[in-house]
Amino acid sequence: MTAMPPVLYSFRRCPYAMRARLALLAAGQVCTLREVVLRDKPQALREASSKATVPVLVLADGQVIDESLAIMQWALARHDPLGWCRPTRGDPAQMLALVEENDTGFKPLLDRAKYPQRFGLADALEPRLACAPFLADLEQRLGQAPFLCGGHATLADAALFPFVRQFAGVAPDWFAAQPWPRLQRWLQDWQATALFARAMEKFAPWQPGDAPLLFPAGPQA
Repeated sequence: MTAMPPVLYSFRRCPYAMRARLALLAAGQVCTLREVVLRDKPQALREASSKATVPVLVLADGQVIDESLAIMQWALARHDPLGWCRPTRGDPAQMLALVEENDTGFKPLLDRAKYPQRFGLADALEPRLACAPFLADLEQRLGQAPFLCGGHATLADAALFPFVRQFAGVAPDWFAAQPWPRLQRWLQDWQATALFARAMEKFAPWQPGDAPLLFPAGPQA
């Protein structure tokens, strides 16, 4: 008997959901996709996770994984053909420490750069400058190897890419003018990958009663 695929609640533009989808694709893990609208979250999402944020992965046995990094690790622990959990520079713990630095240090600063008025900031440049040291560190890393943790892409690249992409979109001309040529190229290269194109495919919002939609395989036969 074939096991039912896990159910993935996702939102296309959310960077957390984006990196979860990238890892699921890299692992070849098929899911039943439920695209949600964040301003009108379905009750099924709220029942699956009290956080009611995306991404949420509901496994066939009922287990719920509602942290994007945990979803990435779950998928790659099952199958990691691209070696995303095997950095060639540093070890897995150091790789995860970089992701932690992104999530707890850079992400709050990114929010302030993206929504300065929400934080009562009159100067939009100030929060961008606060983000610069982290991005300069990534530039330095990319000067030592083609990817953030060595000679091939890892979980860290996929986990950080959506947030660097989001930051670059805040002020594209300003970002392009910064002395980060390797980081800018790294971002461009990730945006040009077939993996990213598949992760960003558009789907209609899920409604209860809809036929199952398999990601990345398309409609279920």
